[in-house]
Amino acid sequence: MKIITQADRRFLPSLKKAVTRGQTVGAAVEKTVRTILQAVERSGDRAVLQYTKQFDKVALKPDVLRVTPEEIKNAYFHIRKDEGDALRLAAKRIIAFHERQRTKTWMYQDGDVTLGQAVAPLDAVGVYVPGGKAVYPSTVLMCAVPAKVAGVQRVVMVTPPQKGPINPYLLVAADIAGVTEIYRAGGVQAVAALAYGTKIIAKVDKIVGPGNIYVATAKRLLYGIVGIDMIAGPSELLVVADEYANPAHVAADLLCEAEHDEDAQVFLVTTSERLAKDVSKLIEQQLKGLQREKIASRAIARHAVAFVVETIDEAIDVANQIAAEHLTLSVDNPFDYLEQIRHAGALFLGRYTPPSIADYIAGPNHVLPTGGSARFFSPLSVNDYVKVSNIVHYTKHELAKVKDPLIRLAHIEGFDAHAKSAQSRFS
Repeated sequence: MKIITQADRRFLPSLKKAVTRGQTVGAAVEKTVRTILQAVERSGDRAVLQYTKQFDKVALKPDVLRVTPEEIKNAYFHIRKDEGDALRLAAKRIIAFHERQRTKTWMYQDGDVTLGQAVAPLDAVGVYVPGGKAVYPSTVLMCAVPAKVAGVQRVVMVTPPQKGPINPYLLVAADIAGVTEIYRAGGVQAVAALAYGTKIIAKVDKIVGPGNIYVATAKRLLYGIVGIDMIAGPSELLVVADEYANPAHVAADLLCEAEHDEDAQVFLVTTSERLAKDVSKLIEQQLKGLQREKIASRAIARHAVAFVVETIDEAIDVANQIAAEHLTLSVDNPFDYLEQIRHAGALFLGRYTPPSIADYIAGPNHVLPTGGSARFFSPLSVNDYVKVSNIVHYTKHELAKVKDPLIRLAHIEGFDAHAKSAQSRFS
């Protein structure tokens, strides 16, 4: 892990690189994605199956694209009881957290005028669950449970197929979360099917969930045809630590994020150069023997940076500039700094809050903004699964009170039909 102090001339360039780390999509990636999107829009299921064979090396027939209820039922026999119990506990806690986010239709009276907002769930949502490098039943829960809490009736899951049955943990998690349809399809072709609709996979209103750069690009290009949650990039963690932080804990937290992906971004911002050096040494020690040692070691070598600053206030300023997906405050009295933190997807406060607790069991959503987008995106929530319509009701008496300024404003903008629309009520 590179250690850079404020006196080092590399400090500002390195900080700028961290701040501007958001994925840049090459022309070749976008061209490939557009080709697949157009093929699925034109040819539907045939294109989905063709690209599934090409990219996933799995040849499927149309009649096995959708997972059957029997397959879901059988999945329970392929996991242990304690594993199923852990998934149910996680779901219960995710429900409890997200139920507190629910909003209801509201109205108020302003004289005889009624104003408000009507809140209604989306009709259908697509959940993209990645495959390949890892199995993510937790992502199934995080994406599908809030949809059901919001009242979405149709929750569709797509996930890349394997040679053989879909991973049983994904199927059990989907069943627990209330997913209504599951399809053996991944990549851009699955996202396109959800957006455009095919004979087998009916279209949805919104697509949520993380994916690789091709999936993220597909979601970006399809925005407007379908809603999306956010453009997700590689996992990130930034730890703000004072001199009293336990270096073993900090090293373990950084590795917790680095094992996701070779492109995972991990940062330490600390007031202690000694701590930074200890953490760097412990990372090398703790790497040994990890199941995903190669992935984590590449992420550390490519992207891990420790910034050494003078004060915690300066450390938080650096953290706000980087706007990381996950931010850990390993300091005394962490709540004292809460209002200073403006940009982070999720906050982990104190010495005994490992980021992994929120990945699985705490309840808050782990689908979070990355690449600095925490400056303007929020975590996945119940709000992503509802839409709001404004409510306006005027009586003739109340309309008469504002008719003249309404007409003046319409004429200012050159819309005389707008003016006549109001005037016609009094002709």
